[in-house]
Amino acid sequence: MEEPKDVEKYASLYSENKFWEKLKGFAKKAGLKVVYVALLLYYVLTSDTCSREDKLKICGALGYLILPFDLIPDVIPILGFSDDLAALIWAYKNIKANVTPDIKAQAKVQLSVWFGPVDDKDLEFEL
Repeated sequence: MEEPKDVEKYASLYSENKFWEKLKGFAKKAGLKVVYVALLLYYVLTSDTCSREDKLKICGALGYLILPFDLIPDVIPILGFSDDLAALIWAYKNIKANVTPDIKAQAKVQLSVWFGPVDDKDLEFEL
């Protein structure tokens, strides 16, 4: 997967309210994996142990996710969220050392609210 260019420049687009609004609006359409990675990033961002540098990376990726007009419009079936997922996975690869079991549990709880019971196998993705 190609690394997105200048993802940090989207950090100014991130806000917690916009993040939750966007995620709630497209959760089922985007699918479990996209939403799971976004939630992992969000919960790392809100943790006390996240460095300023990692916060910028996360905010950049989440800002790109929130952006209403991006490289591949989200309304295009299947492909629409592939660029968003690329940005999210890029950020995740850079901050994954900060993802604790507690953060994974928080993300899974939120997923179960939106999707019902979730099997861990459905959340696996390769990096």
